[in-house]
Amino acid sequence: MLKSILLHIHDDHAQDARLAAALDLARASQGHISCVQVTPFNAYVAGDPFGGFYASTTLLGALRAQEEEERARIERRLKTEDITWDWHHADGEPAHALVNRGRLADVVILSRADKGRSDKPGPLPIAADVAVHARAPILVVPPDSDRFRANGPVVIAWNGSLEAAHSLRLTLSLLHMASDVHIVSVPDDDIDFPSTDASRYLARHGISSELHEWPRKGRAVAQTLSDAALELGASCLVMGAYGHSRLRETVLGGVTRELLAQTTVPLLLAH
Repeated sequence: MLKSILLHIHDDHAQDARLAAALDLARASQGHISCVQVTPFNAYVAGDPFGGFYASTTLLGALRAQEEEERARIERRLKTEDITWDWHHADGEPAHALVNRGRLADVVILSRADKGRSDKPGPLPIAADVAVHARAPILVVPPDSDRFRANGPVVIAWNGSLEAAHSLRLTLSLLHMASDVHIVSVPDDDIDFPSTDASRYLARHGISSELHEWPRKGRAVAQTLSDAALELGASCLVMGAYGHSRLRETVLGGVTRELLAQTTVPLLLAH
């Protein structure tokens, strides 16, 4: 089961969506939430012409005060919930800190990148880096989400890759909770491991699944998967992250990158 839930804490307009997803998942799995707040210290350090480094104490002081205010707000909410939780703080690069802290997490909850609003900045664009380096699956929550249906239908994006197989193994706990499991493949490339193999694997774990081939109809693969998830009423879309090299995906695009930029359905990624 998903007993250890790591939640990224950051004062942005998607924080409440992340918190709602963590609470829903913790209730469904009787899990524990570890809140991780990271101060991006490096962003406030500058160099001088003589090779020295210094931090802007004024900016850091204001940031610390803002973080304490956000911590108090989140803790007030958590104290009203019937779940267990703890709080951790780190200084440094946020993606690295979350990967480091998440070594024993069952799932890490982040937001997909989004533009800031008038009163709040947007969430940090760190989901891709965390997904590549973390050993736990990453639940990427859309910024405007208000809940996470842990017991709802789940769509698995299947292309027979090692990453797809890895995502299947790492998300068995969530798939056991799902009301329905749909394995969706998009006719595009040759698939070494067909979706029937994935279905048989799940069956051995007591999980029944339904197989689908979703036609592209001129759409990009990412859009096809998004449409399939919406049509099937999915609570989340499970997929392997970055089946090609990060460089290739950066230059040529890629399903992972496109979904991280546009998805309205929570993504559960594993690399």
